[in-house]
Amino acid sequence: MLTTLLTIFISSFVIALSGALMPGPLLTVTISESSRRGFITGPLLIAGHAILELALVVALLLGLAPFFQQPSVFITVAIAGSLILFWMALGMFRSLPSIHLSWKEEHERSNHPMISGILMSVANPYWIIWWATIGLGYILYSWQFGFLGIAFFFAGHILADLGWYSLISAAVAGGRNFLTDRLYKGLIAACAVFLILFACYFAYAGIQKLDTLI
Repeated sequence: MLTTLLTIFISSFVIALSGALMPGPLLTVTISESSRRGFITGPLLIAGHAILELALVVALLLGLAPFFQQPSVFITVAIAGSLILFWMALGMFRSLPSIHLSWKEEHERSNHPMISGILMSVANPYWIIWWATIGLGYILYSWQFGFLGIAFFFAGHILADLGWYSLISAAVAGGRNFLTDRLYKGLIAACAVFLILFACYFAYAGIQKLDTLI
């Protein structure tokens, strides 16, 4: 049981890190606000982000728990999630030659970082797609192991976001010297490889469940 929970935690961490690494509204705000507020910006943004995601997970569990238990739902979400993971991984590989960390600063935003963490998450269409496919699939899988499974999934997910955005805040506050484009691309490539492996596992789990429908 402990091995399974640790596997959920580690895989959740890496999958969340794969999403966090890609540029988006939250990354832009982190860079912008860290130049004014310092290192604390990243953790505060993710605190707001975590509140929103925790509310979403609780709502899904409370409102859709019976729905989750249907094998057909698990199979559909697992296969759809594996396809999205493949799509994400291929997109990450294609972006490697041109992608880089943009350190452009903007100072128009005045929201508290926790509020910005919530608003920027909702404003990102990718965030909605992620939770409707991969996130939902992971909740379905983790729920098989009860609340401990959900807790390990959520902890891994949030710690990945916290680690990455705290690193960005530290890089901005500390002069951006230790986070190079080469290191950034290496992280993206490593995560893309992991996504392909986990997509295969997700697809396998969904196909294996087909036996329950026959």
